[in-house]
Amino acid sequence: MAKRSAGVLLYRIGGGTLEVFLAHPGGPFWAKKDLGAWTIPKGLIAEGEDPEAAALRELLEETGCAPLGPLRSLGSAKQKSGKEVLAWAAEGDCDAATITSNMCTVEWPPRSGRRIQVPEIDRAAWFSLEEAARRIQASQQPFICRLALLLSSQH
Repeated sequence: MAKRSAGVLLYRIGGGTLEVFLAHPGGPFWAKKDLGAWTIPKGLIAEGEDPEAAALRELLEETGCAPLGPLRSLGSAKQKSGKEVLAWAAEGDCDAATITSNMCTVEWPPRSGRRIQVPEIDRAAWFSLEEAARRIQASQQPFICRLALLLSSQH
């Protein structure tokens, strides 16, 4: 069975502009990558865990942030690896400069047998929808479009 991840796409509306909160993966593999490297804060769903609860847990673990509003489904998307990512949107406001991420262990260099500790997220930022679509991993771009549709249908 393919692994599943869950995450939250935080959004805020400031000065009439819609912005979304994205995270940049930590570690040496991602260090010099920018466009197409960013992600929603997300992580694996534990066996038997409620996906929404997993999404909230991952947001808190990876950023130290919590949503201000209720979660609203953005559906799912498949990554190249075959992993399914389930996403929810929530209104929130988080200081990207002060995020606190948990650490994870990765093998570096690849196939070396050497393991190092790196932060899951090394930085985060707020982006306009247009800029977020350029920076987010291609497999997660539908979440940006779905959020725009979701919010436009409310007005």
